Amino acid sequence: MNSMQLAHIPHFEKPLFFFDQSRFRRDLAEGAKSTLEIFRDAVGAASTHMARRFREGEDVRTLVYERALFVDCLLHYAWYQFQWPDNISLLAVGGYGRGELHPKSDIDLLVLTSDKPDDATIDNIERLVAFLWDLKLDIGHSVRTIEHCLEMAAEDITIATNLLECRTVVGNPALCETLTERMTPDRIWPADEFFSAKYAEQQQRHSKQQGAEYNLEPNIKNAPGGLRDIQTINWVAKRYFQVRTLKQLQGKGFFTEEEFAILQSGEDFLWRVRYGLHLLAGRPEERLLFDYQRELAREFGYRDNESNLAVEQFMHNYYRIVMALRELNDVLLQFLDEVILQRGKHLPVTPINERFQLRGNTIEVAVTRTFIEHPPALLEIFVLMSNHPEIQGVRASTIRLIREHRHLIDDQFRADPANTRLFMQLLRSPKGLSTQLTRMTRYGVLGRYLPEFGRVTGQMQHDLFHIYTVDAHTLQVVRNMRSFLDEDAWEKFPLAAEVLSRMRKPELLYIAGLYHDIAKGRGGDHSKLGVMDADAFCRRHGLSARDRRLVCWLVEKHLLMSAVSQKQDISDPEVVHAFAAEVGDREHLDYLYALTVADINATNPDLWNSWRASLMRQLYQYTQRALRRGLENPIDRDEIYEETQAQARNMLRAIGLPSNAVEDIWSEMGEDYFVRESADNIAWHTAAIYQLQKDPARNADSDTLVLTRNSGPGEHDGATEVFVYTPDRPNVFAAVVTGLDMLNLNIHDARLYSSAGGYTLDTFYVLDESGQPLLDEPQRLEQIRNTLQKELKLVEDYSKVIKRRTPRRLKMFHLPSQAHISTEPGDSYSTLEITSADRPGLLARIARIFISHDLRLHNAKISTLGERVEDIFHITDANSEPLTDMALIEILEQSICQELDAHQATLPPQP
Repeated sequence: MNSMQLAHIPHFEKPLFFFDQSRFRRDLAEGAKSTLEIFRDAVGAASTHMARRFREGEDVRTLVYERALFVDCLLHYAWYQFQWPDNISLLAVGGYGRGELHPKSDIDLLVLTSDKPDDATIDNIERLVAFLWDLKLDIGHSVRTIEHCLEMAAEDITIATNLLECRTVVGNPALCETLTERMTPDRIWPADEFFSAKYAEQQQRHSKQQGAEYNLEPNIKNAPGGLRDIQTINWVAKRYFQVRTLKQLQGKGFFTEEEFAILQSGEDFLWRVRYGLHLLAGRPEERLLFDYQRELAREFGYRDNESNLAVEQFMHNYYRIVMALRELNDVLLQFLDEVILQRGKHLPVTPINERFQLRGNTIEVAVTRTFIEHPPALLEIFVLMSNHPEIQGVRASTIRLIREHRHLIDDQFRADPANTRLFMQLLRSPKGLSTQLTRMTRYGVLGRYLPEFGRVTGQMQHDLFHIYTVDAHTLQVVRNMRSFLDEDAWEKFPLAAEVLSRMRKPELLYIAGLYHDIAKGRGGDHSKLGVMDADAFCRRHGLSARDRRLVCWLVEKHLLMSAVSQKQDISDPEVVHAFAAEVGDREHLDYLYALTVADINATNPDLWNSWRASLMRQLYQYTQRALRRGLENPIDRDEIYEETQAQARNMLRAIGLPSNAVEDIWSEMGEDYFVRESADNIAWHTAAIYQLQKDPARNADSDTLVLTRNSGPGEHDGATEVFVYTPDRPNVFAAVVTGLDMLNLNIHDARLYSSAGGYTLDTFYVLDESGQPLLDEPQRLEQIRNTLQKELKLVEDYSKVIKRRTPRRLKMFHLPSQAHISTEPGDSYSTLEITSADRPGLLARIARIFISHDLRLHNAKISTLGERVEDIFHITDANSEPLTDMALIEILEQSICQELDAHQATLPPQP
């Protein structure tokens, strides 16, 4: 571009203090560099400059607006490189149309014409867009006439919304003015239709985010309380009131000064997070992923302390802000619903009592001084809604009054028997408890009535196991408990539904649910610390000594049933007897079972699968049987041994196996095998071993047996069983777990036995990557058999350790391994507990460690909890003796940790 051409290009009139427009024009005129290079240099310099200002703490609004202004300037000069007719203009739409632009946000452009453009104009448009793409700008563009825009906007609310915020960047401004005039509510998308469409759009968006502002890696744009919620308020309000900015509505009754301040400060915070997120990711990333959470926490000045990691403090602040925005979104959209959709409608007013009335299907106070004159009404309104399912919501004016007067909930309020009675009424209500507790949380009432709950609001744990904040998890626990009363619960949670249907006082279960995690984040054992809060609640609410003891016991023991079912061998009668002694009676067992199932499902929905359900149900049934027999009359191992053998004999006799052959096979099995295995499994194994031994063609290639099947109803149903019978060699376990890992199968339990004839009998219970058994997949089951046969043929010289890509999320967590070896008096084995970071091939690596240290493995319980595994192994030394030398145990523990951590796949350490 020479100086004569440049002379016809007007200066960009808006001030840009960081961009030297004169020098830019001079560089274009001199032609020392190509036009593309000059533009690219300008983009790079501006990006570097603004990133530095962001990291130095510059106000994010200034940066967002200046970035949009800078792009306006670039587009101005890019536009004038081409010849254009008078009936065309370049418009900014969407967020860019509002004059807002984050580092990697799309630059949405509309080339607007009055008539269909000619070929020369189309060619220039294509060259312009190609030039902008060459600049690496994130351009989204369309070319439309005014009539075309109107047609598409009338059909699509998203297009209509984008066009509502259009503005002219360069070109004929009259086109944009004409378009705007023809898009007024009296011509297209009347205010009521626009509101309904945007509200439905928001509900659909929230649904995709599971309706929670508390996701582990939240989407800061689309999640509830995110930027899109703020924009929805903006769009609907500006459409209805016909203003360009919300600030123009100050003092006009749409929002209070406090609400406007919350809206502005919340948007500032989310903008700052989004700006930093774009810089870190180098792309338009809207998900606050783990790796970025840590970086942003450090960027924003958070530091680790004794109670919380820096990232947890940052995310705690994030969750509190989005929760406040979600609350404000409720209030303002409810207000808009009333002034737009209900405008001019006669809504019948039905008195409920002297304090509240129903207007249409929403509840409101009878007089504005209700909460001042009668503070218990702050709880009463939620009790009324739970008892009147026809009430669909709260009027906006009443929500505001609740928010304005919630400060009245103080120590005196909490100690008032009238208020404690109301809260217990709510807990005992037949319908809507979880809905009302959620409302109370959103309106800031629950955290004030239960200050201990308020302290955990927005509190998170930076791991993959707890995917919700403590308060969101707690409410989900109560919601799960209530769902056990639904009709469909008898299919999904049959035992929990049965247990709750006969429960003496379900409200005691809900109280335990509210308090089971209440002490998290305080340091120490949250189960024990929570008992003090639960006890204080029970005393304040007048519960009997018996009920108080039950609630406190549930809070203290809420992890017990999960730990026993997943980490101990529940086929061992001694394990069941010890658990039954801890529980004491069926009432405690019922309450603990319901609390545990609700808790697991509310911690991480992916944790609850057919396998865990099976373990929990088995432990419940075994414990119930032990309680019926009486704790003074425990089940005898000899009794189980004889009963199981008798049942298995009958099964084998029915299929024609010779009794002498069965006894020969069994004579090589130890007592432990018959105590821990079911009769059905023993019959299955025995029949297959008999056929293997009977085969006259038996040779070195056929001395290994691999069986697969899906467990049926009864013990360990809900998993795929893999049974391996092969000569006992040191590498068998390593070979099998490696083969299963290669097939993307997760081992959840392993039972290992050695026969007197030199064979090992190993049973593995596996699930696929989605936590499900393989069901009717004969080809997949055959693939398992073939893969394991192949791996076991290499067992004499086995050194393979699976090398599979570690998932992104797992790479974010560097978890130092821990190993602890203990031997209980009288046990024939030692127990090794390993906690380490989860990654592909971990179990195979552990198996290699056993080999290198001459340890024999007899049993394994595998638990994966988010990013970490908590595995338990029953081991002996090479002579099948438990480990007792404390010096050797300490060396082994250190060695195991060192070897596991040396192979932990992580990202580079965080600085």
